[in-house]
This record gives sequence, C-alpha cells and structure tokens, in this order.
Amino acid sequence: MFARTERLTLRRFTLADAEAFATYRSDPDVARYQSWDVPVPPAEAVRKVEQFVQGDPAAPGWFQYAVDLDGVLIGDLGLNLDENLLQAELGFTLAPAYQGRGYATEAVRGLLDHLFIERKLHRVSAECDARNTASARLLERVGFTQEGLRRSNSWFKGEWTDDLLFGLLRRDYLS
Repeated sequence: MFARTERLTLRRFTLADAEAFATYRSDPDVARYQSWDVPVPPAEAVRKVEQFVQGDPAAPGWFQYAVDLDGVLIGDLGLNLDENLLQAELGFTLAPAYQGRGYATEAVRGLLDHLFIERKLHRVSAECDARNTASARLLERVGFTQEGLRRSNSWFKGEWTDDLLFGLLRRDYLS
C-alpha cells in the first residue's frame, strides 16, 4: 500500500485487477481524452496489468497506482517520474460508476500527500485536453495552477486539440 485516504487505498496492481481494468478502460466516455482506443481486449488488459505489477514506483518512468475501494479496483493513477526523481507528471482514470462522488479528488490528494510529504518531490505537473473540463476542475480543486494553453497542439484521435498545462509545487501544496 502506498497511501490510504478516508475511503480509498492506493496500492500496487495485482493480476486479479485485469478484468475490472479492461471494463472501465473499454468505456468510450472514459477513453475519450485518453491515449488508448476502445475496447480494451481482456488479453491486452492482462498484459498491461502484468507490466504494472512489475513496475517500480521509485524508478524514472511511468508507474500505475491502483485505486481501491473496499477491495474493488475503481480506477488508476499514472505517475511519470522524472530522471531527477524530484518531479513527475500525473494522470488519472476512474470507472464511470464511481465518478461524481469525490473519489478521483480523494485519490489524487492521497497520491499528492505521498509524493510531497513522504517522497519530498519538488513538482508535479499534469496536462489535459482543453475540452476535458472535469479533469481541469479536479486539478484546480487539489491545488494545481493552470500554467499554459497550447493551442491546436496535439493530433489526437483524428483531430487537432488544445492542451491545458498544470503544475503544483511542493511548497504551495504544503502551505
């Protein structure tokens, strides 16, 4: 376990998570602003979860945290740790049945507490499609500052999209 919040546990993925992972990541609304296509076949989900199981949260690169509610996988948080081990990029995904109840906010805050208090990271950044207002609001709610807008920056799923850039410094989060 990496972090515990009032209702959630942030933990390492297990192979038993593959079916739930495939289900929520196969939802077109969940995938709309994400890098994968739907559906996510069960075999692909198993391969991804096997990779997550082998990941090292202290090593540079992406690590996927499982968001667990009472033993049920309800989403995941991705963290891309920089080579300097002092800054990272954050991403998040939550199953539709659990959206709108504050779980994503709680999970992100739990991870930020872990990163800024325990691991003493200097900065966490995030970006999202400018049309993804729910993600932008979540980032602002947990303390991120919008630092920029890259207009028509990404060729994404057959169209040019604008990217919103966010950042959060340890000193600001802890103040």
